[in-house]
Amino acid sequence: MPQENIWFFVSIAFSLIAWGVVTARYIWPQLRLRTRAEALQPLLALHSFRFIGLSMLVPGVVSPELPRAFSHAAAYGDIIAAMLALLSLLLLPSTAGVATAWIFNVWGIADLFNAFYQASHSGLLAGQLGAAFFLPTLIVPFLLITHVLGFRILLQRQPAPALQQRRHVA
Repeated sequence: MPQENIWFFVSIAFSLIAWGVVTARYIWPQLRLRTRAEALQPLLALHSFRFIGLSMLVPGVVSPELPRAFSHAAAYGDIIAAMLALLSLLLLPSTAGVATAWIFNVWGIADLFNAFYQASHSGLLAGQLGAAFFLPTLIVPFLLITHVLGFRILLQRQPAPALQQRRHVA
């Protein structure tokens, strides 16, 4: 691994830690009190911005030497994830919306892992990302964490949220 890529991976690791703390302290405490559909909506809205991955295809934003195997997989995978997130938002709270959220979440996390795989196997150098450097170092770690959160929400039993239960008891 080239020396300059070490700082790239250190940035990703710090971002995972920082977003993990933010999620644990601020995001999850708010989402855990909501119904499944209500808790999924902000996560899906966030992922609807994954169209930004198309920047991997824009000359001048990324280096011409950026491996095509990486850039095409990342860009097209992200736009599909964004479309699935938007479709899920439109269909929630219906059963079709929850099913689409499952499809989105599986596709979206697989797409992110595929991007890491393609980057590793195509010989990507961090400098080839150009202005898109912030995507894997700032955005992707948060997307990974919110996918895990999405799976947690999708897998939990669906009783009434805790807040509503307290109101009915009182």
